Amino acid sequence: MERRIFLNRHRFLGSAVAGTVGLAAAPSFAVENPCKLPRRWDETFDVVVVGAGGAGLASAVSAAQHGVKNILILEKMSFVGGNTSISGGGFNTYDPPRQKAQNIVDSPENHFKNTMAGGDNRANPELVKTMTENSYAALQWLESMGMKFKPKVYQIYGGLYPRAHGPYGSLGSDYIKVLEPQALKLGVKIRTNSRVVHVIREQPLAGPVLGVEYTDKAGKPHFIRARRSVICATGGFGANPKMRAKYDPRFLNLTTTNRPCSTGDLIPLLEDIGADTVGMDFIQYNPGCPPGRSHRVIMHLNAANFIMVGKDAKRFVAEDERRDVIRDAVLSLPGQTGFSIIDSRGFSELNLGHQNGAKKGLETGDAWTADTIEELAKKMGVDPVQLKKTVDEYNKGCDEKKDAFGKTPAICAESKRRRSGPAMPECRFTTRWAASAST
Repeated sequence: MERRIFLNRHRFLGSAVAGTVGLAAAPSFAVENPCKLPRRWDETFDVVVVGAGGAGLASAVSAAQHGVKNILILEKMSFVGGNTSISGGGFNTYDPPRQKAQNIVDSPENHFKNTMAGGDNRANPELVKTMTENSYAALQWLESMGMKFKPKVYQIYGGLYPRAHGPYGSLGSDYIKVLEPQALKLGVKIRTNSRVVHVIREQPLAGPVLGVEYTDKAGKPHFIRARRSVICATGGFGANPKMRAKYDPRFLNLTTTNRPCSTGDLIPLLEDIGADTVGMDFIQYNPGCPPGRSHRVIMHLNAANFIMVGKDAKRFVAEDERRDVIRDAVLSLPGQTGFSIIDSRGFSELNLGHQNGAKKGLETGDAWTADTIEELAKKMGVDPVQLKKTVDEYNKGCDEKKDAFGKTPAICAESKRRRSGPAMPECRFTTRWAASAST
């Protein structure tokens, strides 16, 4: 069977994830009232959700399923979905049936350990425990509403263990295709072109949150009371260069894989009413478009299936490392740009959305494919001799199960059936290649 490898150009900056927000105790000094208490409320709902991405839609659906009858979602864009709809769609959780079939040993405790380690143990252990203990139930909840995942799990880019679940269809938009109709079916009201401009608290820095003020497409203000709660699910600030640079100046001029709506609008509004923020400097990164390009090609989905090289055609990092480790390695390269390379087997394991993106990249010049490494190198603009040497050394490390950068060794499926521990896809490259640039 012919095997093809695709190469894509990436600019290195992924979704910026805002820190957890909670209401802090009121300080002793006086500040101007930012709440702008309305003379009257235009409408009243039990729950108001700000943001119609995956988190906002899931929150509304769950609330409705638990008996809340009157729910409103406000979305500043003209469409729902947010960053979830353009994400790779990987869902991390231990999964007894799928992992057992691949001879992968996992548990909520192991998921907890990996998650804590991935954040340098800075995360709130109780929150992480809640997430990891309920992640499989969340997967089953999605499946009960029609979400379909592939039968095999994998170690996602930046992940630390093979427990990622890939959607069958086109990227993270699969979640939205399930959650939006479910929300509407349950009577949730969704208003687009509705930008929240104030979160209204009883007092400037004390008391419960009472509701929100939003402006519609025409700029008209609306005051919405929330009897029970306001849920802020507006995502991060990856598309806000100044806010990114506040936490790390290196990120000011990077392009982003976020939708333009990811500007962190609610963060200062919540801070104005006494909210505290944590973990703001922990920003998630993904390879994206290089400077001057507009089409992003994703070939780095499965850590076992790709390698990354610099303009010198040499590897510079273990591809199954944490995202922040890979981030710093890419940012240290000349021009802050490298390349992702996969072969035909790796390409076949990408989901349909990623495959279509790579094929489009061939047309736009953001991806290349070739029958030989040397031919691929010429299209990439790197030294063919060195790239061939790099791939040969990588394959030798896979064969000897001792990678020069410490990447988890490839273990063929047949031998793995007779061993314990996590089963990994075979990493070794074989035939037909593709590549892309990453910054």
